[in-house]
Amino acid sequence: MTAAKAIVECMKREGVEKVFCVPGESYLPVLDALYDEESIQVISARHEGGAAFMAEGYAKAALKPGVVLATRAVGASNLAIGVHTAYQDSTPMVVFLGQVSSKFRGREGFQEVDLDRMFQHIAKWAVEINDAERVPEIVGRAFRIAQTGRPGPVVVSLPEDVLPAEAEMHFGPVTTIPRPTPSDNELIQVNSLLRTCEKPLIIAGGGIKSARAEAALLRFANAYQLPVAVSFRRHDVFPHDHPLFVGHLGLGTAKSILDTVRQADLILAVGTRLSEVTTQDYSIISPEQKLIHVDIDFDTLGKVYSPDIGIVADAKEALTALLNLELDVKWRDWAERRRKAYEEASALTVSDDDAINKHVIHIMANTVGKDSLITNDAGNFAGWLHTYYPFREEHTYIGPTSGAMGYGMPAAIGAKLADPNKTVISLSGDGGFMMTAQELETAVRYQIPIICLVFNNNMYGTIRMHQEIHYPKKVIATDLGDVSYKDLAASMGAEGYVVDDPSGFEQALAKAVQNNKPTLIEILTDREQISVSKTIEQLRNK
Repeated sequence: MTAAKAIVECMKREGVEKVFCVPGESYLPVLDALYDEESIQVISARHEGGAAFMAEGYAKAALKPGVVLATRAVGASNLAIGVHTAYQDSTPMVVFLGQVSSKFRGREGFQEVDLDRMFQHIAKWAVEINDAERVPEIVGRAFRIAQTGRPGPVVVSLPEDVLPAEAEMHFGPVTTIPRPTPSDNELIQVNSLLRTCEKPLIIAGGGIKSARAEAALLRFANAYQLPVAVSFRRHDVFPHDHPLFVGHLGLGTAKSILDTVRQADLILAVGTRLSEVTTQDYSIISPEQKLIHVDIDFDTLGKVYSPDIGIVADAKEALTALLNLELDVKWRDWAERRRKAYEEASALTVSDDDAINKHVIHIMANTVGKDSLITNDAGNFAGWLHTYYPFREEHTYIGPTSGAMGYGMPAAIGAKLADPNKTVISLSGDGGFMMTAQELETAVRYQIPIICLVFNNNMYGTIRMHQEIHYPKKVIATDLGDVSYKDLAASMGAEGYVVDDPSGFEQALAKAVQNNKPTLIEILTDREQISVSKTIEQLRNK
């Protein structure tokens, strides 16, 4: 069989059902092999960055590797943002990139670059296949590396002359994911340390999602009445209406919620790398606090904070094993106080004085199904979502911890393909949406009924906020022109609405849910209300 057919056979064996791409002549044999494979659907995007975001969003929603294909240096450069997002978000992804013929390498051939070297710092593994016979071995290893340990992206470079080459192929077993569990000695140590504390706190991260450990986390927290905070953009790992939920640690988090972390005398971090955003620039965890850190990745332990107890384990296995602790629960009052602090900071009540952004979140929370799935772009508009939206079910949120603009709508396309029965809604600012707006046509072409909310204030709002903080009134490069997103959507064959008040939004959202078509709702927002808590004038005065 040819190397190209062997690549597709590996995909099939690994259970791949969707492949995202922008077609390129450098990997035509792979496309031809995909044409002959009825079990795999190929989604052709308008831009490689959009294709990569679709694959990343699909992987998060499906809990299986996303697969994306692109051509040589130009396509590879365009999709690099998706690879970086998958790396920072610990998302399993396998990227196949066409490469110049091996006999042209080193001559600065057409669109030549050393792809494995280019991606080695933002991928778990980057490799070039130079021998057709080794395709099953290398591609099988790519899928294994992408999914095991801390998940992430793997990049496979495919020289043009290798793809049509024939060889006798020997396929190994499909990937099985190891699920390490804490040792008996580690469990004894955890039990001993928890017995000494009075204000414990769980910080739960993306490892909960990867391990499908949401139910185990809920059982563990309930068993010992432990309050739970979630790390940056991992909202849905614990239900927000649960009395032990105490908040989300992200951008613009209320001081009272951050104080929960500061006041804790013991932190049990599970499946989180304790990132810069989660820890507020590495500032809210102190050496005086005890730290138990559980993560699937050995290198994550001690990378930011040295733990008193570091455990390399699968989150679900660890939380299940920890159910056998013998503890005297003496922190119920502490958990209740921190829950009250969260409720006061995140109460979703609205008045006529509130920005339309908050009304939008209020309407969504009360009208769309609680198992609807939400994606978002980077931008200040997300502050209202993060602060107020009550995530009650698992697998209902997908957001980029990398902070990538242009992510929300393509990720929604991938998520909808992974879970077609859910209502999928993306939230974007006008700046971020325009970076991948062309992918709305992809949704139309493949009849993928996503709902896109575009908060339009005619500027790069987050950067404008930082300008006003550091260089008040010196506005440069952040103003944007007028675009009718409603008309843009219509020109691509999608439904389009424009609203400027809560009732208009409520009506448009109801139509969007009912229509079951790709739909865009443009929400005209107040430029002055730059964030959840500040206006431009308040920033300048400060």
